[in-house]
Amino acid sequence: MAAPRAPQESLFIVAEHSPPASMKEGDEITGRETEKIRDMLGRLAIPYKIDILPWKRAYTMAQEQKNTCVYSTSRTPEREKQFKWIGPTDEAEWVFVGRADHKFQLRTLDDARSLRIGTYHGDARDDFLRARGFNVEPALNNASNPKKLLLNRIDLWAVGMRAGASIPAEFAGDKGEIIPLLTFHRVKVYLACNPSVPDTLVERMNTTLDAMRRDGTFAKLERKYAELEKKK
Repeated sequence: MAAPRAPQESLFIVAEHSPPASMKEGDEITGRETEKIRDMLGRLAIPYKIDILPWKRAYTMAQEQKNTCVYSTSRTPEREKQFKWIGPTDEAEWVFVGRADHKFQLRTLDDARSLRIGTYHGDARDDFLRARGFNVEPALNNASNPKKLLLNRIDLWAVGMRAGASIPAEFAGDKGEIIPLLTFHRVKVYLACNPSVPDTLVERMNTTLDAMRRDGTFAKLERKYAELEKKK
């Protein structure tokens, strides 16, 4: 007789508040990528807890804490060996956003070398630009960057956005004072898990996400949130 299967350990899933991908509405944690991950874990009957935290805290927890995963995490060469990767769950563009009345030219990434670029601690865009010698000014809270931009304390804000997405209304200003200026990089984003998560479980999660892409679940959720964005 086969030995009984050991119970599956619970995963702790964390994300930042980043509508419409991940957000907290009342007591409910929802969002486009949240729903993809909940569906995947539900199909596999994996017990989990989920929370919305500041990005730096969420990211550090996934690095250091057993059975903890963070989304939506840009997969970069610098991060590759720090996590086990499930996905991609989505793709993103890295965009320089600036004031609509800016005076400088910005046609290539290199044109930004003399400019002050707002980022935030622990973010992949901060790591990317810092490693290439750009003048980055990281904030503790990403929401402070549009305010700094409007006050001329920075020249650019490095933002992650879906292709074709607009700047969230709460950041764009009442009269569209903040606009996208240049897409400088493209990445895929994942559920990034602490190395303690077993390889067999990572494989099962990736296989399930592949099935969700094929059966139309991803497309359905993306249409749902696109419609919700149009209604705002």
